[in-house]
Amino acid sequence: MAFKLYNQITNEDLPSMEVEGVNAFLKDFSVSEDSDKPITSGLFRLKAGESLKYTYTYHEMKLIVDGSFIIQDESGQKVTAKPGDLFYFPKGSAITFSTPDFGVGFFCGQRGEDEA
Repeated sequence: MAFKLYNQITNEDLPSMEVEGVNAFLKDFSVSEDSDKPITSGLFRLKAGESLKYTYTYHEMKLIVDGSFIIQDESGQKVTAKPGDLFYFPKGSAITFSTPDFGVGFFCGQRGEDEA
């Protein structure tokens, strides 16, 4: 089976997550064909403004690729994430994302397409 290439995904416009008042954008780029244990990867972008509060219904890894995020969980743990930082968000995590300017993250989650 041949590999798939998705050229220059960081240059693409991402559709809005359609969360009222939040400048959040997300696109699934690659989706596995394994229906038992699907894997989906893509990009998440957040622009300055209201925070995004998100509860994960699946396990996800997120690598910060540009800009910065302020990431806080329900336990009160809070960090400023910069390019090169990798996060694991376990299923059930309640996470708040914010940014002083913008942030871009590459994600890989154990979910099907459009299940974010």
